[in-house]
Amino acid sequence: MSSAASSPDSVAFCADLVRSHDFPRYVATLFAPAAERRALLALYAFNVEIVRVRDQVSQPLPGEIRLQWWTDMLAGHVHGSAEGNPVAAELLRAIRDFDLPVEPLSLLADEHQFDLYNDPMPTMAALEGYLAATSSALFMLAARIMGPPSEAVEHLARHAGLAQGIVQVIVNLPRDAAHRQLFLPQQVLASHNCNMEDVFASRQTPNLHAVLEQLAGEARQHATTASSLLAQAPSSVRPAFLPLSQAQADLKRLARPGRNPFAPQPSSRLRTLWTLWRASRSREFTK
Repeated sequence: MSSAASSPDSVAFCADLVRSHDFPRYVATLFAPAAERRALLALYAFNVEIVRVRDQVSQPLPGEIRLQWWTDMLAGHVHGSAEGNPVAAELLRAIRDFDLPVEPLSLLADEHQFDLYNDPMPTMAALEGYLAATSSALFMLAARIMGPPSEAVEHLARHAGLAQGIVQVIVNLPRDAAHRQLFLPQQVLASHNCNMEDVFASRQTPNLHAVLEQLAGEARQHATTASSLLAQAPSSVRPAFLPLSQAQADLKRLARPGRNPFAPQPSSRLRTLWTLWRASRSREFTK
């Protein structure tokens, strides 16, 4: 794979993209050294581009074409236009400079094809597979940028990604329900006799609250496991897991009594800054 030329404008473009669309991960990069920060921004900008495809197309086929462009680019089949795309240019530079594996990046793009359709998530295992290829992969690749790879760090990344991803499923419920898209596993809905149409109609029911509590419990378990594994991880890679602190804070917010699961309650940027700054200075994410 040839590396693409990049420029200060490409760096700024990636930073602006991540700051606008993935503020917690943007803040996390502020605590990384300059070279690693540039690569992290490239990785997260790539993720933003992939995730945003769903909102930029009205039909699945144009979305699949956009996602295919990225997988072709990663396979070295796109020439010329890759150099003109600031995110692609920066991503190829990060791959080259930090010897990042291409397969997880391609799989991340492939997995987000699910987002283009309104097929419900069938089982908890299917959701975990989706999140392992997306959220967990991002943690793993970020850790590869910050330090040497290891099975222990990959295990940590898996649990961190599952915790963060399940939290996002709960947080994004208002938007997903409005689009008649369901990331809540059908298996879990059925186990609590929760009707999909009630979810799409934004009806608060005891059954739905039971579903969300079960998912939150799963997220808490993964977050607890990730925290215990983080304590054993090399200090160099720990900053890659700073976004986990936002997921932990979101879990506490989601547990508030009387919370309406269909009312968007985004964390303010100031609170996000405070959360990640405190985490960056804690023993959990430092030596």
